[in-house]
Amino acid sequence: MSENRVTVTCGDCALSETFDSLGTAREFIEEHRVETGHDPTWEFGALAAGVERAGDEAGVCGSPGCTDTDSPLYRGE
Repeated sequence: MSENRVTVTCGDCALSETFDSLGTAREFIEEHRVETGHDPTWEFGALAAGVERAGDEAGVCGSPGCTDTDSPLYRGE
């Protein structure tokens, strides 16, 4: 399970927390933003291969080189 965790860090302070749930991590990030004005980031341990593929095909990464424009998941610009 540890490989599926989400780690939240903040470059403006010493914040570093690990969560087993994406929803809990999102709530924590929002609370930290509201309370401090900081902009924390998160890092995912691993996603299922299908989730990564769907993200690539949909153009989630924002890089035209990794987007499959023929995919039904592609949303365009």
